[in-house]
Amino acid sequence: MIRLQTFLQRAIRSTPGVGAIAAAAAFSLAAAAPATDALFRDGVAALKDKRVDDARRHLSACTGLDPQRIDCHWELGWAHYLAGDWARVVEEWRTVKRLQPRHPEVDRHLATAEANLAALQQLEQRRAQAPASLPRSRPTAGRLRIRAVGDMMLGTSFPEGYLPPDDGAHLLDDVAPLLTDADLTFANLEGPLCDSGTSDKCSPGSNCYAFRSPTRYGEYYRQAGIDLLSTANNHAEDFGIECRLATEATLDRLGIAYSGRPGTIASVVRDGRRVAMIGFHSSRSGHYLNDHAGAAALVRQIKANHDVVIVSFHGGAEGAQMLHVPTGSETHLGENRGDLRAFARAVVDAGADLVLGHGPHVLRGAEVYRDRLILYSLGNFATYGRFALSGNLGIGAVVEVDLDEQGRFVGGKIFATRQIGRGIPVRDPDGVAIELMRRLSIEDFGERGIVVAGDGSFGRR
Repeated sequence: MIRLQTFLQRAIRSTPGVGAIAAAAAFSLAAAAPATDALFRDGVAALKDKRVDDARRHLSACTGLDPQRIDCHWELGWAHYLAGDWARVVEEWRTVKRLQPRHPEVDRHLATAEANLAALQQLEQRRAQAPASLPRSRPTAGRLRIRAVGDMMLGTSFPEGYLPPDDGAHLLDDVAPLLTDADLTFANLEGPLCDSGTSDKCSPGSNCYAFRSPTRYGEYYRQAGIDLLSTANNHAEDFGIECRLATEATLDRLGIAYSGRPGTIASVVRDGRRVAMIGFHSSRSGHYLNDHAGAAALVRQIKANHDVVIVSFHGGAEGAQMLHVPTGSETHLGENRGDLRAFARAVVDAGADLVLGHGPHVLRGAEVYRDRLILYSLGNFATYGRFALSGNLGIGAVVEVDLDEQGRFVGGKIFATRQIGRGIPVRDPDGVAIELMRRLSIEDFGERGIVVAGDGSFGRR
């Protein structure tokens, strides 16, 4: 209290004519300083641990006690950023800009936040303009109803501490009804199912990403109704070829068809129709995404003795901002991750009836090309423990696709999902995936882009 009294006396002497009001304000700020310091420290610690709600609570209390604390406004903006609350991000960083116009980072990051807010407002406008629903034709003989999701990794035993509660037994409970209600259900298996092996991917002390789910987790995929799994991705050999072969043996035992390692083709029969799935990846550990002529030749070969051919690909640059499908090749960490438009259209030209993309860890738009549907990225669906899930990275979907007896796209529906906690998939009542796919399909593909209604039903334009 002596220190605060001294501070008050100095404040009064240094502000002649202002009097008691200004002095009282100065006294109040001085009294609040220790509390705001503690709130700032706690908020930043929570932010580093990705405890977003705690970070927002501490940092909001800091700015409430001292509205002039630039550091609290700045970090509070980052907490809102992780939550995808763009209106509040903009509000906090505009406050930083007003209080400190020459803040070294504010101009660059504020521009990004304002762009995201504008996109969100545009999305809301399009939501209001979208039809409530689209009519869907009656099922006919020969119709095939497929449901598809993106990346799945139900927990990893490496490093320790990343297996889900109850050993994963209830991880898919909320979304399982969406997966089982189909003629065929597809997913991308991100990482091997294996109980042993070593990885040369991670040096001691490094923060890298190598996945290895216990083989017993394969049963969870079977129980959830997964019929087709792609193993063509950059995590398939995280623990070497031995674990990749162990994965294939587990899936064979469970009756789940798979494709990924060169030469492996998933082949199943539904209602008398032979259906194949071929998994491609942007490295030669899988059927090679960047060899368009070779991919087309393989599709033609498989189509010769199958009624329907599904092509899956793992490609595209990764990250929360990688929502759009560019024209030309994408690069990530120095690797060519594919010219996805050219690849997808080449395999359709060769006879593919449906193209399912994954790899960027976010949803992307969809187009109809030659009466065939191309879904460019299905995003993260169930990725427990080791995946970043803030913002768009935590948004997923179960996408239903109806194909007629000729394999042509008839219609479909998007069931919006998201991941909570460390990666538990649940149905999303806010329908964010529906709004994202509507916007991205229009922006990236124009007249070829799908039309998405408010209830998630979609069709050709």
